[in-house]
Amino acid sequence: MLERIIRAVAGAFVLLSLVLSQVHDPMWLYFTAFVGLNLFQSSITKFCPLEWGLKKFVFNK
Repeated sequence: MLERIIRAVAGAFVLLSLVLSQVHDPMWLYFTAFVGLNLFQSSITKFCPLEWGLKKFVFNK
């Protein structure tokens, strides 16, 4: 369940930043790049800040 939440949040952030880059300011694409880099580093290091936060504050594991 935790993995599905992380994927949903990452996907929502990417889609939101793409929409904002089209209707507001192209600088929002930097946020898209940040999300992508975070996904990439978490695949290598096995550390995801969102997973850590959800475990600590929501799921209390």
